[in-house]
Amino acid sequence: MRSTGRIIALTGLLVLLAAAAVAAILTSGKASARSAGGTISLVAYSTPRDAYSQLIPAFQDTSAGRGTSFQQSYGGSGEQARAVIAGLKADVVAFSLEPDMTSLVKAGLVAKTWKQEPFHGLVTHSVVVFAVRKGNPKNIRGWADLIKPGVDVVTPNVQTSGGAKWNVMAAYGAQRRIGLSHARSVKYLEKLYDHVVSQDKSAREALQTFLAGRGDVLLAYENEAIFAQKHDQPLDYVIPKATILISNPIAVVKTSKNKTTARAFVNFLRGKPAQVIFGQNGYRPVLRKAARQFGFPRPPRVFSIEWLGGWAKVDKRFFDPNTGIVTRIQKKKGGG
Repeated sequence: MRSTGRIIALTGLLVLLAAAAVAAILTSGKASARSAGGTISLVAYSTPRDAYSQLIPAFQDTSAGRGTSFQQSYGGSGEQARAVIAGLKADVVAFSLEPDMTSLVKAGLVAKTWKQEPFHGLVTHSVVVFAVRKGNPKNIRGWADLIKPGVDVVTPNVQTSGGAKWNVMAAYGAQRRIGLSHARSVKYLEKLYDHVVSQDKSAREALQTFLAGRGDVLLAYENEAIFAQKHDQPLDYVIPKATILISNPIAVVKTSKNKTTARAFVNFLRGKPAQVIFGQNGYRPVLRKAARQFGFPRPPRVFSIEWLGGWAKVDKRFFDPNTGIVTRIQKKKGGG
């Protein structure tokens, strides 16, 4: 009987040890599942911060994003691009405009083929609009109204902000769109800068300056104006008949140690659920079946940066730090 008792006890111990081993394996499996996604460092321009506060949890609820944690950095697009080149950790970069992505391509941080996919490297669209005081007391309707006596304009600085470059090219291109020559369109830019009273580092900071009471008109992304209205800020906005279609690029960084999840995140951002979230935040979706459910108006004389020659030509011609048209205007006006 004593021997039988020992066998029963030993059997019970083995069962307990086996159960403990199974539990350990299951626990280890759960831990692995939790950490499988790793960490994604997202470096983005300033305005989509609120959209990403909704997009990131939505991605984490998917099978591809489960267990993924995020580090986030937001600022002026040009400033963010330079920070990544200087060593800021990034797995995914989302910028305001193509030249900032091009600078990372030249630095060997983004693949030369980043645009060779169905969305041409883009994740959202927008247009340049005029944000004005509630009721539009200065009756701002078109670009000519911005250079009338007594009108003060707020726009970010082209040295740090991608939004600022879009604003300038919208202003210049609108003049070309109505048939003015290059020289006369540049003259318009000179007059416009006579009315600029503030040049903040980013589009979001420019919005904050305007909401604090500076200026009569803010040159802004359409999504920024919509964002302000959704947060009950006292402004209206006008979409000019001639304005530029803004295209916002995104890419996975070549040096990312988590490329699989980073690519999954970028793919998710172009899917319908994410594109609808972007649309709800005032961005124009690049996915047509998502864009259809939003009533974004099409300005009658809207144009693209390609219509002006493309960013490779435009960026050097207008924004070269030594010879650019806008650089010279800023220096002449005592800014920049």
